[in-house]
Amino acid sequence: MAESALAHFGYVDMWINNVGVGAVGLFDQTPMEAHRRVIEANLLGHMHGAYEIVPHFKSRGRGTLVNMISLGGWVPAPYATAYTASKFGLRGFSEALRAELSSYPHIHVCEVYPTFVDTPGMSHGANYSGGQVCPPPPVIDPLTVADALVSLATRPRPSTYIGAPARPGILAHALAPDLVVRSMKWLTDKSLQRARPALRSDGNLYESSRSSAIDGGFRATRAINPAAVAVGAIAAALGALALAGLRGRRRRQRG
Repeated sequence: MAESALAHFGYVDMWINNVGVGAVGLFDQTPMEAHRRVIEANLLGHMHGAYEIVPHFKSRGRGTLVNMISLGGWVPAPYATAYTASKFGLRGFSEALRAELSSYPHIHVCEVYPTFVDTPGMSHGANYSGGQVCPPPPVIDPLTVADALVSLATRPRPSTYIGAPARPGILAHALAPDLVVRSMKWLTDKSLQRARPALRSDGNLYESSRSSAIDGGFRATRAINPAAVAVGAIAAALGALALAGLRGRRRRQRG
């Protein structure tokens, strides 16, 4: 792809790594090959893209590399251990690469952290949980994410967070990681108990997706996931406590 783009246009200003797959299920009940495939796509896929385009950016002295990560790069997701590992690794890779390129002021490495986006990604992914899965609300319009990516072309920045729960979720996990993750696990268990049965499926890990679309259709269902509501409440409460603590500390410092 890089060779084709350079042959056609002569140069590349912006490169977006946006590959992503997932496998839902308990760690030891998910095939190890599926875990490997998720890591290969989500982490190594981004690294391969960067490896092809960074030398071109260096030769030009400019360029913007965007890595699509997700809130999962900050907050672990039970039943998606390989996905979590890939996203945590991708965040570390992006930060390390940005540091390496810091001597090039016009080369930017941008990280994008959306919460759940209303795409077919989850329905196309592998599922070994035994129940149908869907993203917890509120899900983001894919066009909102597209607008954020376009904005990075003219105003690149290290990190972009999309979706109301993103920052509170990160703060909550920083303050009480065990509470957040255990709550997510317990509530996900409850949601799976109520979910319709689903056959084990490799999804699109080893073959192309069944169909292509932008929207996943999850916003139209308007279903309320109790797990998402509860976790969101925990995140909001801990985030509020963190902000209150910071404001109190500032007041004491001023005094």
